[in-house]
Amino acid sequence: MKYQVLTLDLDGTLTNSKKEITPPTREALIHIQKTGRILILASGRPINGVAPLARKLEMEKYGGYMLSFNGARITKCSTGEVIYNRALPHDVIRPVFEEVRTCPGVDIITYTDSEIISGIGPNRYTMIEAGINKMAVRTVSDFPAALTFPINKMLVPGDPEILEELMPRLQDQYHGLLNIYRSEPHFLEIMPRNIDKAYSLHRLLSSLGLSAEQMICCGDGYNDVSMIEYAGLGVAMANAQTVVKESADFITRSNDDDGILHVIDLFLR
Repeated sequence: MKYQVLTLDLDGTLTNSKKEITPPTREALIHIQKTGRILILASGRPINGVAPLARKLEMEKYGGYMLSFNGARITKCSTGEVIYNRALPHDVIRPVFEEVRTCPGVDIITYTDSEIISGIGPNRYTMIEAGINKMAVRTVSDFPAALTFPINKMLVPGDPEILEELMPRLQDQYHGLLNIYRSEPHFLEIMPRNIDKAYSLHRLLSSLGLSAEQMICCGDGYNDVSMIEYAGLGVAMANAQTVVKESADFITRSNDDDGILHVIDLFLR
């Protein structure tokens, strides 16, 4: 088998506009696992937002993996074991928070295992994130002081034009300390240094004795570019951002037209 690993982003890739996996795609993904392929879900979502989809795909039976928080945490589906975990340096949380709160209309959030913590107050983009992950939102009066546990990522939900101005400012201030990029026009991701999907996939594949050339990666968003460029076959969805399509080896159908099923039919049958 030329390709032994299939890695999928979730929103806009695996799931359609209704945030659902279509039955034909689900059946095909279970089938390729039965033939010995490894399925990996790689998302900016917290683990609680990834795990329900992994269960629908029966990944615990077949040795699949979940990369949550854009790869800051890797979880083995069969056991629930966290095999890799990277946290933000705690001393950057307050200065980042103070910088973010100067921007109009934005929020800054992070995650526990059961809820989203809001540092400024939920906006409509915060509630989109809460809906995607089916998690409640709790607003705290002192965001940095409330974060007494390891933080895999912070997310700034806000209007795209505000985040477009904020992102380079934070990138300049925290160059070499943090990885800062947008996963969606309205989501700014604040990650530990060097953490992206490609980095964590490289660690995982190395531990499994596999190479990037044996992997297909599919995605649609800014945070998928690294893994699409890293993979033996990098696939952009028809609905992907332009920069993603420019990075890809192949453009499949959209997430509303079973684009992942099309990839399986072409490359994994």
